Amino acid sequence: MVPKYAFFTKGIGKSKEKLTSFEMALRNANIAEFNLVKVSSIMPPFCKIVSKSKGLKMLTPGQIVYVVLSEASTNEPKRRITSSVGMAMPEDRSKHGYLSEHHSYGESKKQSGEYAEDLAAYMLATTIGAPFDSNKNYNEQKDIWKISGNTVRTRAITSIGDGPEDGEWVSVITAIVFVI
Repeated sequence: MVPKYAFFTKGIGKSKEKLTSFEMALRNANIAEFNLVKVSSIMPPFCKIVSKSKGLKMLTPGQIVYVVLSEASTNEPKRRITSSVGMAMPEDRSKHGYLSEHHSYGESKKQSGEYAEDLAAYMLATTIGAPFDSNKNYNEQKDIWKISGNTVRTRAITSIGDGPEDGEWVSVITAIVFVI
């Protein structure tokens, strides 16, 4: 069971109940109709990233679907929450990559997404025994990492929300959804 395709999605939901706000975030991300199973952080070799609309067409309501999922919730007024999933993939697609989940309080969308990307790149670097310094290896213009001579591309998706003034719950989710 190695996924052939994957897609990124994100959502935000609000409700007076925490669980319902999470459900609303899943609906907003268009993945509420599946039985989601959280998996760890390996991006399979040769797994192709497709658009969300294309990926959703390959799935059926009620299907068991594997996801790398990040989530955060709050009912504290004005409290900023983020959830991000980062990906680091070697240019050589015959090798596996890494995915990371990150959720935080008070970070900007950019900070959260960059942290998730850095974390995925760091995890990938440790598998090849490479020294890693996030301040020295990153080329911001091309969004490419050089890790021990290997070119690595990174990407992230981030969802952000602020705690409502009315005391209701807000939940944010981000996910990479695998299609087998």
